[in-house]
Amino acid sequence: MNCCLLLPFMLGIPLLWPCLKATENSQAKKVEQPVGSHLRMKRGWVWNQFFVPEEMNTTSHHIGRLRSDLDNGNNSFQYKLVGAGAGSTFVIDERTGDIYAIQKLDREERSLYTLRAQVIDITTGRAVEPESEFVIKVLDINDNEPKFLDEPYEASVPEMSPEGTLVIQVTASDADDSSSGNNARLLYSLLQGQPYFSVEPTTGVIRISSKMDRELQDEYWVIIQAKDMIGQSGALSGTTSVLIKLSDVNDNKPIFKESLYRLSVSESAPTGTSIGTIMAYDNDIGENAEMEYSIEEDDSQTFDIITNNETQEGIVILKKTVDFEHQNHYGIRAKVKNHHVDEQLMEYHTEASTTFIRIQVEDVDEPPLFHLPYYIFEVLEENPHGLFVGMVSATDPDNRKSPIRYSIARSKMFSIDDNGTITTANPLDREISAWYNLSITATEKYNIEQISSIPVYVQVLNINDHAPEFSQHYETYVCENAGSGEVIQTISAVDRDESIEEHHFYYTLSVEDTNNSSFTIIDNQGEPVFYISILIADNGTPSLTSTNTLTVHVCDCDDTGSTQTCQYQELMLSMGFKTEVIIAVLICIMIIFGFIFLTLGLKQRRKQILFPEKSEDFRENIFRYDDEGGGEEDTEAFDIAELRSGTIMRERKTRKSTSAEIRSLYRQSLQVGPDSAIFRKFILEKLEEANTDPCAPPFDSLQTYAFEGTGSLAGSLSSLESAVSDQDESYDYLNELGPRFKRLACMFGSAVQSNN
Repeated sequence: MNCCLLLPFMLGIPLLWPCLKATENSQAKKVEQPVGSHLRMKRGWVWNQFFVPEEMNTTSHHIGRLRSDLDNGNNSFQYKLVGAGAGSTFVIDERTGDIYAIQKLDREERSLYTLRAQVIDITTGRAVEPESEFVIKVLDINDNEPKFLDEPYEASVPEMSPEGTLVIQVTASDADDSSSGNNARLLYSLLQGQPYFSVEPTTGVIRISSKMDRELQDEYWVIIQAKDMIGQSGALSGTTSVLIKLSDVNDNKPIFKESLYRLSVSESAPTGTSIGTIMAYDNDIGENAEMEYSIEEDDSQTFDIITNNETQEGIVILKKTVDFEHQNHYGIRAKVKNHHVDEQLMEYHTEASTTFIRIQVEDVDEPPLFHLPYYIFEVLEENPHGLFVGMVSATDPDNRKSPIRYSIARSKMFSIDDNGTITTANPLDREISAWYNLSITATEKYNIEQISSIPVYVQVLNINDHAPEFSQHYETYVCENAGSGEVIQTISAVDRDESIEEHHFYYTLSVEDTNNSSFTIIDNQGEPVFYISILIADNGTPSLTSTNTLTVHVCDCDDTGSTQTCQYQELMLSMGFKTEVIIAVLICIMIIFGFIFLTLGLKQRRKQILFPEKSEDFRENIFRYDDEGGGEEDTEAFDIAELRSGTIMRERKTRKSTSAEIRSLYRQSLQVGPDSAIFRKFILEKLEEANTDPCAPPFDSLQTYAFEGTGSLAGSLSSLESAVSDQDESYDYLNELGPRFKRLACMFGSAVQSNN
């Protein structure tokens, strides 16, 4: 079977399709046929490929024709298309075998379609020939412009870089077929960035073409264009922008903008005081702008400069104190340089920038200044009042030279005048105090707030004014039968005076004991032994002598010649004396405790007197009887007027002024009624007792009283107080009170008789 594929003209170009003839034992042969012709092949048919241009914008575009050599044109054959894209992208005319593209083709989406063709006999429904496979290849056209896929581009390069320094490489991509023509062959060019940058046409590498200074401009925008078809006519292009920043290098040295700085400092400022700041400027940034200040010229070595690392300022500080009267102004020169400088950039830092600083010293009112930091004087002890000790001197360092007044703080032994002369105010005793630490104060008369003080040390020198004496109290015991030459006591002496040499004492008997043959004295080679009344002389100048008495007890010793018996008797004697002292102390203690107990007892008794009702003894029996009075209407029992006629006043412990007030109130209350006056009087008495009671609590308290009236001729009817005077009390008067009291008279009368 022979077949052929017809391809139409596209864009005025004849499109040829190859028709391959396949045999069992022969190779297919490619044959180009013009459009409208067909190729017939024997013994079957095989399609190789179709070439179809992309970007078909028509809804139905004829691609070619499939035709079997068995087809005689009677429409008995049916053509079918099978495979990817069949029916959706490509369709075939079943009668004629014409293939059409019904969708727009895009090579960048799909460049190759593999399909299969069949020829069916309509009458039999069977395939006329075996199924044959063919390929439709979409041809590329230049329909895609170059694109930069890695946007945005940003690069950094050091300033002052030489020509040819690589900055960055930009790369564009073209979706067209790079293997077919020049559609994807790109060419780069620089649209913006001359004359500082250039781009390699084929690689897109951007390089520096001229040195740049960051201090003039620190960033640049460069525009790169990529054009396909090697820039030929009809080529498509794309552009991108590249931000190129210049990084800083230390190509600028710091410079002082001020050639002269004027500063001032007070003469009273301590060392380390900040006087002022100086400032240099560096066009570089970051680490390259870090500066270091130093003093270049300062013969006085009075000032120094340190760097503030945060503000990059130079701080001028005081290295030594200044004195206005000595020098009132200074001139120094300072320089500045960068802290970090690379060797290849040293050419920019050959000479450091300098500036001159003039410093004015300000005068202040300074306190007096002593000529010495301290004074040490010596004076002999036991000298009279007003003895010269030494002289101190202070002056006003200011120009006005104020007079100075001196004083000694907290000293009764020395005094000082306005000339600074120190004298003694009282005799000095080295044995009491060998050194005196004085504080001398100098005050300006023109300004008393200006004060200075220095220490003055006064040493009191020794004179031989103390005679030697026994180092301790000696109790010497000797037997009455002691032999001649026997040592009975070894003694030693002390001297409170200070000696240049070691103390040495000379011991002799007093004149009155010289003729006493019972005792002698022997100088024991520097360790003298003394007996009885002894003269002790020191080695001072002049030598002093003292008489010291040694008490010797003569004892009746035992056969061994021991003096223990005498010592025991003395011990008992001293113990007896101590016992008497202890007894006397104990008696005193007992007297003191007795006085304390007596005082407490008196206070307790006084408290009972102030509250007599609290001390009543309620130990008596209470008798119960059923007789009742007749009330207010009962006037037959007794005469109430008779009871009130002799009113018995209670004892009052009040002051005279208070008693007079009570009597006045009593007289006033009689105008209202006798009962109310009596009650008011009772309340006032109790109030006065509470106010004058020293044992009453120091806070508000509630006092309750049972008032039975001011009493009657018969006295109290209660038997509670009858324990004290039952035998002496007579109850006969109860019979005179009326029939209501007969029961009581009978009861108490019989009780008295039984007691008797």
